[in-house]
Amino acid sequence: MKIGIIVGSIREGRAGTAVAQWVLERAQGREAEYEVLELADFDVPLLTSATVPGAANKQYDSPQVTAWSQAIDALDGYIFVTPEYNHGVPGAFKNAFDSLGSEWAHKPVAFVSYGADNGVRAVEHWRQIVANFHMFGVRQQVALSRFTEFGDDGLALLDRRDGELDTLFGQLEGMAAKLAG
Repeated sequence: MKIGIIVGSIREGRAGTAVAQWVLERAQGREAEYEVLELADFDVPLLTSATVPGAANKQYDSPQVTAWSQAIDALDGYIFVTPEYNHGVPGAFKNAFDSLGSEWAHKPVAFVSYGADNGVRAVEHWRQIVANFHMFGVRQQVALSRFTEFGDDGLALLDRRDGELDTLFGQLEGMAAKLAG
C-alpha cells in the first residue's frame, strides 16, 4: 500500500515541507509505504481545458497535469498537508485537485493542517470537496498552530502530536486496506 503525503502549498519558504518531513519520519516502520509529493514540483497550470477532468479518461492536454495524474493515480491513499489561506483551502492545491478526476475516486484521505487557527477551516472545506469523488476522509486530523508550533529553528510540536499522528496513520491505513480488499 502506497500513501502520498501531499504538500499543498507552492509558496516560497512554505512551512508545509517541514510538516511533511515530520509526517514522513513518523511513518517510518509502518506497514504502508509513504512518500512526499511537493505540489510545487509539478507546476500544475490553471484548469483551462475544455474537457472536464472527470471525462478526460486520464488523457490531459498538459504534460504537467499528466505527470500529476500519474503520481496521484499510483497511490492508495493520501495525507493532505494543507495550510489555511484566508479561512479556506490554498488555491493552487484546489486547482491541482480539480485538474484531475477518477485518480482521486474511492480512496481515503487524512489531513494535517496548519495556520493561524491551526488550519481547521481548510480541513472542513477539504472534507466537502473530497466528498465529490467519494473519497473517505478519516476522522482523525492533526491541526498545528502557526503561532505556537513553528519557530525559527523549525517545528516545536506539542507532545501529543505524535500520538495524534499515530492515530491518523492507523485510521488511514485501515481504510485503505478495506477499500483495496
